[in-house]
Amino acid sequence: MSVRLINGLAEFASDYRGFIVDIWGTVHDGALPYAGVVDALGRLRETGIEVVMLSNAPRLSPRVRKVLRRIGIGDDLYGAVVTSGDATRDAVAGDAGMAAQGYYHLGPEADAGLLDGLPTRRVDTVEDADFLLVTGLLSSDDQVEAHEALLRRAAARELTMLCANPDVIVLRAGVRELCAGALAQRFEALGGRVEYWGKPYAHVYDTCLSKFDGMDRRRILAVGDGLHTDIAGAQAAGIDSLLITGGLLADAWGTPGDAPPDPGRLAVACREAAVAPAAAMARFVW
Repeated sequence: MSVRLINGLAEFASDYRGFIVDIWGTVHDGALPYAGVVDALGRLRETGIEVVMLSNAPRLSPRVRKVLRRIGIGDDLYGAVVTSGDATRDAVAGDAGMAAQGYYHLGPEADAGLLDGLPTRRVDTVEDADFLLVTGLLSSDDQVEAHEALLRRAAARELTMLCANPDVIVLRAGVRELCAGALAQRFEALGGRVEYWGKPYAHVYDTCLSKFDGMDRRRILAVGDGLHTDIAGAQAAGIDSLLITGGLLADAWGTPGDAPPDPGRLAVACREAAVAPAAAMARFVW
């Protein structure tokens, strides 16, 4: 299988009226926007293309907007923001039984307020919990193994884990960090039950599509650097995708992020992931 290679959105954008754009790994590196991103978003808006940002951030969309503003990506460059944190909160709020339960939070304290304002209550131990809310590792150098005992106790109690970020790994300024998905994978290996909210699962794509007000999904393109999240999720939702190879794939291949993708490596990676993006390019540029 070969994948069409392009150098910029100008070669491709006119086929679409709406873009669903991944944030981390496509728009920024966890600290700063990639070169050319602000220009590309501005050009899309100038051509009348609607842009929805879709993130596996385990926090609510207003916080993500705030971060984008702080790094120079203004509200005028895109429309709605949809996050896995939004989806997780919606899932709990929509389940009256779960919304009345106690949960144990595993993740950075900065993300602990995801369910604030709901009838749920946060508890201090797994033994007092009705379910787990997992938003990530505790720090950039934290490891899954450090939480083995807790995960085993939760699995023994047959607790359900809500994973508010299905990503396993992310690159922050070029440095790998584990995400909540890594904890969820280990919990499943221990026999635990996990509910994932975010890419590549249907709920967030349904939410994104609703933002386009009935637009034909054949005119909508999803853009991202994750084969198993962005590209697989778009494929399952029945929309085209554009793979950005300068993020996770460049890290896996050990190549510079702005280097053009190698066609052979790209074909193998897509075949192994069982996905077929409509095109690929190194960075999100016009």
